[in-house]
Amino acid sequence: MGYFYIMSKKILIAFSGGVDSAVASLILKDKGYDVTAAFIRNTNSFLIEKKAKSLAKKIGISFLVFDFKKEFNDIVIKYFIEEYKKGLTPNPCVLCNKEIKFGLFLKKAINMNFDFIATGHYASIKNGLINQARDLHKDQTYFLWRLNKKQISRIIFPLENYTKEEVRIIAKDKKIDSFVVSESQEICFIKSANEEFLRKNIKNKKGSIVDKNKNIIGYHDGIWFYTIGQRKGIGLSGGPYWVIDKNIKKNELIVSKSEKDLYLKEVLFKNANWTKKIDIGKRLKAKIRYGHKQAFGVLISNNKFVFEKPQKSITKGQSIVFYNKKEVIGGGIIK
Repeated sequence: MGYFYIMSKKILIAFSGGVDSAVASLILKDKGYDVTAAFIRNTNSFLIEKKAKSLAKKIGISFLVFDFKKEFNDIVIKYFIEEYKKGLTPNPCVLCNKEIKFGLFLKKAINMNFDFIATGHYASIKNGLINQARDLHKDQTYFLWRLNKKQISRIIFPLENYTKEEVRIIAKDKKIDSFVVSESQEICFIKSANEEFLRKNIKNKKGSIVDKNKNIIGYHDGIWFYTIGQRKGIGLSGGPYWVIDKNIKKNELIVSKSEKDLYLKEVLFKNANWTKKIDIGKRLKAKIRYGHKQAFGVLISNNKFVFEKPQKSITKGQSIVFYNKKEVIGGGIIK
């Protein structure tokens, strides 16, 4: 499947020390590849790095370390903070995949004469395009829409045909389950709550909370601390209230007592990346966040998509990703 019929000799795998990258390494090794593990330093995670090195030794593969802390901070973390300052809700994993894991990491691998890179992503590559993995519950193609064809041509996803449960079973059978690092949750560089991280990096800016009719019903201390669809933590009595929008210019948080106001059909997006030519007017499936179920709609233009049925909590700054059957054909940033 995928690129496994290409018996290249040298594969560099992004090795976090977690169960997915560990089992991906085992799969490649069992198929006869010459596998080298590379740990990417993006934060001060020396304990995790140490455990990853021990795991690579247990598997029987070489171990390298690439220090990308500065680049990760300059490219990913600063972007994350600046987008929140604009009142948006960015997805840093999409940018990290494009610029770090399949950008800097791939360039490093090519310069070191590796034939391909591999990761523990649940995804597949067929006919030069990213495709959904067999395990649709773990499928991570939503985060990969910004990759270009040149990048895709040098990637292997060993877990394309495995479920998460099968991966855990392999780890147990190979007796590496006790060596793997615990899986990170949410955003890798945020060790506590998202709001706590933002409050450390963005100053408060008090403003009004208004209803749909622009009536002031309360006050906030920074619209970047709220997300579309949020119900708890708004601080209003007589609710429940839902955050339905933000007026950046007026520094207003817009709320509603009706959950129905969260549902919209039309999505405008920017920074589109297409890996396959698609005609305007084409009926496609799209996702507006990682946990969102794909829904049908029509591509109206290169920056406008209209769902057939209203979708909940379409959020500015998140990605909209387009699918033709299981193929990822493009995406953009919701604006």
